[in-house]
Amino acid sequence: MEKKLYRSATDKKLAGVCGGFAQYFNIDSTVVRVLLVLFCLLGGSGVLFYLICVLIIPEEPAGTEGGYTPYQDVSGYHPER
Repeated sequence: MEKKLYRSATDKKLAGVCGGFAQYFNIDSTVVRVLLVLFCLLGGSGVLFYLICVLIIPEEPAGTEGGYTPYQDVSGYHPER
Protein backbone atom coordinates (compact mmCIF):
# COMPACT_ATOMS: atom_id res chain seq x y z
CA MET A 1 0.00 0.00 0.00
CA GLU A 2 1.36 3.39 -1.01
CA LYS A 3 1.55 6.15 1.62
CA LYS A 4 0.08 9.50 0.61
CA LEU A 5 0.39 12.88 2.25
CA TYR A 6 -2.93 14.46 3.27
CA ARG A 7 -3.93 17.26 5.60
CA SER A 8 -5.28 15.54 8.71
CA ALA A 9 -9.02 15.63 9.30
CA THR A 10 -8.73 14.64 12.96
CA ASP A 11 -5.38 15.96 14.26
CA LYS A 12 -5.56 19.62 13.34
CA LYS A 13 -5.32 23.00 14.97
CA LEU A 14 -5.60 25.24 11.89
CA ALA A 15 -5.76 23.35 8.60
CA GLY A 16 -4.30 19.94 9.48
CA VAL A 17 -0.92 20.36 7.78
CA CYS A 18 1.18 19.48 10.85
CA GLY A 19 -1.08 16.56 11.72
CA GLY A 20 -0.80 15.30 8.15
CA PHE A 21 2.99 15.43 8.18
CA ALA A 22 3.01 13.68 11.56
CA GLN A 23 0.82 10.86 10.24
CA TYR A 24 2.94 10.54 7.09
CA PHE A 25 6.26 10.34 8.95
CA ASN A 26 4.73 8.42 11.90
CA ILE A 27 5.86 10.92 14.54
CA ASP A 28 4.08 12.99 17.18
CA SER A 29 2.31 16.04 15.78
CA THR A 30 3.69 18.19 18.61
CA VAL A 31 7.21 17.72 17.23
CA VAL A 32 6.08 18.92 13.80
CA ARG A 33 4.31 21.93 15.32
CA VAL A 34 7.39 22.91 17.35
CA LEU A 35 9.56 22.68 14.22
CA LEU A 36 7.07 24.86 12.33
CA VAL A 37 7.14 27.49 15.09
CA LEU A 38 10.95 27.47 15.01
CA PHE A 39 10.93 28.03 11.24
CA CYS A 40 8.42 30.86 11.69
CA LEU A 41 10.59 32.55 14.31
CA LEU A 42 13.84 32.07 12.37
CA GLY A 43 13.18 34.16 9.30
CA GLY A 44 9.48 33.62 8.68
CA SER A 45 9.89 30.83 6.12
CA GLY A 46 7.53 28.61 8.14
CA VAL A 47 4.54 30.85 7.43
CA LEU A 48 5.10 30.70 3.68
CA PHE A 49 5.69 26.92 3.84
CA TYR A 50 2.46 26.41 5.81
CA LEU A 51 0.37 28.51 3.41
CA ILE A 52 1.75 26.66 0.38
CA CYS A 53 1.02 23.32 2.05
CA VAL A 54 -2.58 24.36 2.80
CA LEU A 55 -3.09 25.16 -0.87
CA ILE A 56 -1.28 22.13 -2.33
CA ILE A 57 -1.89 19.18 0.05
CA PRO A 58 -5.40 17.72 -0.28
CA GLU A 59 -7.71 17.11 2.68
CA GLU A 60 -7.76 13.56 4.01
CA PRO A 61 -10.59 11.55 2.38
CA ALA A 62 -13.49 10.53 4.59
CA GLY A 63 -13.08 7.14 6.22
CA THR A 64 -9.26 7.14 6.22
CA GLU A 65 -8.60 9.08 9.43
CA GLY A 66 -5.11 8.18 10.60
CA GLY A 67 -4.72 5.56 7.89
CA TYR A 68 -7.53 3.42 9.35
CA THR A 69 -10.33 2.21 7.15
CA PRO A 70 -13.52 0.80 8.66
CA TYR A 71 -13.61 -2.99 9.07
CA GLN A 72 -9.92 -3.43 8.22
CA ASP A 73 -9.29 -5.39 11.45
CA VAL A 74 -12.27 -7.71 11.15
CA SER A 75 -11.08 -10.98 9.69
CA GLY A 76 -12.69 -11.41 6.32
CA TYR A 77 -15.95 -9.63 7.15
CA HIS A 78 -16.93 -6.83 4.74
CA PRO A 79 -20.58 -5.72 5.14
CA GLU A 80 -20.40 -3.40 2.12
CA ARG A 81 -19.81 -6.34 -0.25
